[in-house]
Amino acid sequence: YGVNTGFGRFVSESIPAEQVEELQLRLLRSHACGVGEPYPADVVRAAMLLRANALAKGYSGARVVTVELLIECLNRGVLPRVPARGSVGASGDLAPLAHLALPLVGEGHAWFEGSLLRGSDALAAAGLEPVRLGAKEGLSLINGTQFMAAMASLALVRAWRLARTADLACALSLEALQGSRTSFHPAIHQARPLKGQLDSAANLHRLLEGSAIIESHRWCDRVQDAYSLRCAPQVHGASRDLLAHVEATVAVELNAATDNPLVLVDEGIVVSNGNFHGQPLAFGLDALAMAVSELASISERRVERLVNPSLSEGLPPFLTLEGGLNSGFMIPQYVAASLVSENKSLCHPASVDSIPTSAGQEDHVSMGNAAGLKALQVLGNSERALAIELLAGAQAIEFLAPLEPGPGVRATHAAVRELSERVRDDRSLADDIERVAGAIGDGTFVAAAEAAIGELR
Repeated sequence: YGVNTGFGRFVSESIPAEQVEELQLRLLRSHACGVGEPYPADVVRAAMLLRANALAKGYSGARVVTVELLIECLNRGVLPRVPARGSVGASGDLAPLAHLALPLVGEGHAWFEGSLLRGSDALAAAGLEPVRLGAKEGLSLINGTQFMAAMASLALVRAWRLARTADLACALSLEALQGSRTSFHPAIHQARPLKGQLDSAANLHRLLEGSAIIESHRWCDRVQDAYSLRCAPQVHGASRDLLAHVEATVAVELNAATDNPLVLVDEGIVVSNGNFHGQPLAFGLDALAMAVSELASISERRVERLVNPSLSEGLPPFLTLEGGLNSGFMIPQYVAASLVSENKSLCHPASVDSIPTSAGQEDHVSMGNAAGLKALQVLGNSERALAIELLAGAQAIEFLAPLEPGPGVRATHAAVRELSERVRDDRSLADDIERVAGAIGDGTFVAAAEAAIGELR
């Protein structure tokens, strides 16, 4: 299959030996019909690395020279332009990977040093020459799950940072709302020892340790906190457990051979198979979206408590003085609500859908690429929602001065203030939200807290 036969429904069509190489080139050309905006650069680079890694497993029938050219493009900064829409997630990411592969043969388009060039020109500018594909190599370059896996792996790194930052944001809000630390007592969570819950509770317990604010209201008459504070370990923990499941799938996929057919050298056979099917990643990407969406959902509820004078335990309405002249954090809470609501629609799973392709030969597909694109959008929305909580929490806690929070929360507050000044009179917070969201994604806040209290779980 794919060496001297056609593809998909054309599997029964035989190709003469003198056209075997031409078959591979025409495969790339015919399949490179993706549409829409391109994938982000980091996704394309990750897909290039993963495709090279899959070929290097030795199951694909690709020559070393072809894999080395792919690696050299990556190392020298030749970045194929790959439209993000057009894959149904089986047989792998055909259209995106075809766009990724075309520059290797001097066709398609690629960025080099900031300019979008024809594939041949991009290679020449980088000091490289196009490869002439051998038998099966075109198919080996495009038959696999690498764009789904690229989105999943990059999203997981950011999602874990978001999960830990959610604990920081919750601790900051809890201090500002004069909540209790007792809900995070280790014995409570040992009675329901789900790993994610245990880890989140342990983080919150440590972050709030040594707080003068909590000590100041130890004997107040409030019996228990609202769910968005008291149940944070249970909610954050459930998201963590889901992310751990996704990570287990992705860790295998990153080092898997997902070609069809596979060349089993030790057994001396070439076998048709279904390793290209993206269902495991499609499920994982949908699950990741749900996990981070819920972190944003509960965060927005804490923002509401911070800005609502009926719920904020004496904080100024909308965290501003001269309310009326100033609106303070009124509209940032709207923005958080908007992002959370959008996430609810985006979290409808793509992986439960399937439309047959190739005249019924490929009669079940994963829609994993759609799941990945949605997951990245949900993740970006969730980072911005958590950014709003960090900004609101930092503003709120300053109204309790001179009382100070615990060292972990103090470090989180200081990291926010490195990126955003206190809001006195109204100003646009759009750029502040984006800066803080970016710092969530790159791990800035986790690093700041860990520098103060040690490694978080």
